[in-house]
Amino acid sequence: MRSVRTATAALTVAALSLPLLAAAPHSEARHDRLRAAAPEGFSVGTAVAGGGHHLSQPYPDPFTSDKEYRKILARQFGSVSPENQMKWDFIHPERDRYDFAAADAIVAFAERNRQVVRGHTLLWHSQNPEWLEQGNFSQEELRAILREHITTVVGRYAGRIQQWDVANEIFDDQGRLRTQDNIWIRELGPGIVADAFRWAHAADPGAKLFFNDYNVESVNAKSNAYYTLVQDLLRRGVPVHGFSVQAHLSTRYGFPGDLESNLRRFDALGLETAVTELDVRMDVPEGGVPTAEQERTQAEYYRRTLAACLAVDGCDSFTIWGFTDKYSWVPVFFEGEGFANVMTDEFERKPAFYALLDTLKAARGH
Repeated sequence: MRSVRTATAALTVAALSLPLLAAAPHSEARHDRLRAAAPEGFSVGTAVAGGGHHLSQPYPDPFTSDKEYRKILARQFGSVSPENQMKWDFIHPERDRYDFAAADAIVAFAERNRQVVRGHTLLWHSQNPEWLEQGNFSQEELRAILREHITTVVGRYAGRIQQWDVANEIFDDQGRLRTQDNIWIRELGPGIVADAFRWAHAADPGAKLFFNDYNVESVNAKSNAYYTLVQDLLRRGVPVHGFSVQAHLSTRYGFPGDLESNLRRFDALGLETAVTELDVRMDVPEGGVPTAEQERTQAEYYRRTLAACLAVDGCDSFTIWGFTDKYSWVPVFFEGEGFANVMTDEFERKPAFYALLDTLKAARGH
């Protein structure tokens, strides 16, 4: 894809200066679809709302109950990521029982709509079931549990999932391994990370296997830790294929201007790169709405994140973490912040949506 992106570099720069349009209802037109605007081989995706915080909200499961949501999900996106439906507490609620219903439905939906799937996630310190965290297992038992889980889950979807977030958020912001709150690293040691990649690769040799984390958009202690770890794993022949930045951004902080150069250094190691969970939250008083200036700033953050990915040849997967504020996780976890997605509660398109659409069109050469 390098030739397409290089040839359209001037167009992409021009798109960055285009005026932002006002919010508008969702369009049925093909030229207004993100997936249609994307360059060939470049996947624009979204998280599929469900599980997690949604279970405590005053609405039914979004993916199964909201027809308009599903229609937009199919029309706008060429890639989908289960938001919570493949995490341990959802898909493996008891030691001897898996619940694949929700994940199966998402994968089947993606196949019907010619979408690829990102699997999320296999080894993490959070959203683990109580039976696992409180199980008092021996090291041998715990290792067998993880291997069986990865083999079962990845194997079930072999050939149907393009990328897996194998190890998620294994470093803290100081670049130190989570040796206390990550049960796998705490009980089994750092070597279990390499084993997780080996087991996932054995279960589906065709899937691309990623590290995934937040606050790694810039060159910093945390991303440096991944850079060092990846080099070591690659030297040892561990099947690591990608590094992804979540990109949960906030307009209260400056944009990570070295995002592109950070992705490039992982690309230089031979890895694929990806943006996997982009949203841009804003400070809005309770009961208030964002100002036009806030929405312009938000749109620019979305635009610059996409432009950075497009500029790196191996960054071919770009995922926003939900597309409508109606089902956003942000207000639940960040008090006083919200409106982080590219569409309103009523599925009206914000300036951020047009920022993505225009930048994709410029990169494709429309």
